[in-house]
Amino acid sequence: MGVIIRQSIKGTIVNYIGSFIGFLTTMFVVTKFLKPEEFGLTVVIYEAAALIAMFSQLGTSASAMRFFPYFKDPQNNNNGFFFYLLLLPAIGALIFIPFYLFLKTPIIAYFSQNASSFGDYYYWVIPLSFFCLYWGVFETYSTLQMRIVVPKLIREVGVRVFLLAVYLLFAFGFLNLTGLVRGVIIVYAMAMFLTLAYVIHIAPTSLKHDFSYINKPLRRKLWNYTLFLVLGSLSGSILPQLDLFMVGSQMGLGYAGIYRVAFYIAVIIEIPYRSLSSISSPMASRLLKDGDWKAANKLYQKVALHQLIAGSSIFTLVWINIDNIFSIIPNGDIYALGKWVVFYLALSRIIATTLSFGGVLVSFSKYYYWGLFFSVFITIIGIITNLLLIPQLGITGAAIASLITSFLSYLVQQWVVITKIKGNPYTVSLIRQIFLTILLLIINFVLPQWAENPFIDGIYRTIIISSLAIALLYKFRISDDLCMAIDNFLLKKKHSN
Repeated sequence: MGVIIRQSIKGTIVNYIGSFIGFLTTMFVVTKFLKPEEFGLTVVIYEAAALIAMFSQLGTSASAMRFFPYFKDPQNNNNGFFFYLLLLPAIGALIFIPFYLFLKTPIIAYFSQNASSFGDYYYWVIPLSFFCLYWGVFETYSTLQMRIVVPKLIREVGVRVFLLAVYLLFAFGFLNLTGLVRGVIIVYAMAMFLTLAYVIHIAPTSLKHDFSYINKPLRRKLWNYTLFLVLGSLSGSILPQLDLFMVGSQMGLGYAGIYRVAFYIAVIIEIPYRSLSSISSPMASRLLKDGDWKAANKLYQKVALHQLIAGSSIFTLVWINIDNIFSIIPNGDIYALGKWVVFYLALSRIIATTLSFGGVLVSFSKYYYWGLFFSVFITIIGIITNLLLIPQLGITGAAIASLITSFLSYLVQQWVVITKIKGNPYTVSLIRQIFLTILLLIINFVLPQWAENPFIDGIYRTIIISSLAIALLYKFRISDDLCMAIDNFLLKKKHSN
């Protein structure tokens, strides 16, 4: 646990620094200098590339997490593991990039009515997808070495700083729209090469390999596991981008830009999970490989509780200040159309960050094949709910569709976790935290507006709600770890006086 805590804390700090930079960039640079449709165009191009990259991975990240313990041997080049890590995505790229080219006519037709400018940059998606593909692969290899901080520094801080520079160059007229798109692609290329350089520094990256090392039983496990991951990814990979694509095609790139700004506000909730999940997943793989289900479930309970505490606390602080946020940012009256998008997306993210580690356990267990049915199910639900709700409720409908999909998908996932692998993340402390969050939102609702100034009102609400949250969390001993940290802080303060 020491490694997990240290790397998680460092990774979380990096995440928050990067998120702060990203928040300032999105809220005060993008909203001021980019039209919603210009920002929406860059977002749709990136998400299209990310989708191709996810397809092309052929389940590499999950397979690597599950099977790296079978290959791990630093003195022997990890038995050629890095070679296989590069090979599988290359095969995937050779399949899905030509497929993307083949689908050019129907895809452009899909976006033609409300987002025709996407067709002008259709081919630009291909190099960006390559950079995204191997950037993710190199991050996975670093995670397997229990080293997440530097890759996170590149992803969360480096990319955001470089994107800020690109946006400013566009804002001051040094780049036109084509230059903006080109600059975004260059940023992700730099991220891939920087992550590769770090991986070369910390771990064996020789391409020497010996196919004979993969004996018949291991080969059968690898093929079966990867096959199900590939089939699952073909359906499940589109879900994260589904709402954005459908908003862009049905309502236009301007609404896609508004939706993405709201998404950036809501996604702050995920920051702690990114670090904890990255460093906990390899440990879960080892525990399940050794058959230690009790320890794996204990890890699940701790991850679920602390992610709920972190996620619900961030959500509360965001939501009590949501009107103040839109009052402060440039063109806030335009982006305030996404207010309830923030609410529903944030709730879906709370569900995901609290329970998604159960999916990690399922994928590492002998019941991994449930992932295929899980992916098909949620994709169908996602398509149906978006088709029904976007025409009726616009971008808010897309966010509600995301919440419904998230709730139903994790309901099915938890059935598998509880009945098949006997996992159970639900504890008394988890329930207490849910009621605490509801109580804090009710208290905020009855608080009078302190002043017309959004800064003063935000500070006043944040101080009151934060103080109550900490006091009640400590009073009801929701987390022993956090209560111990508070006790240690108070003890040190007492001794210093």
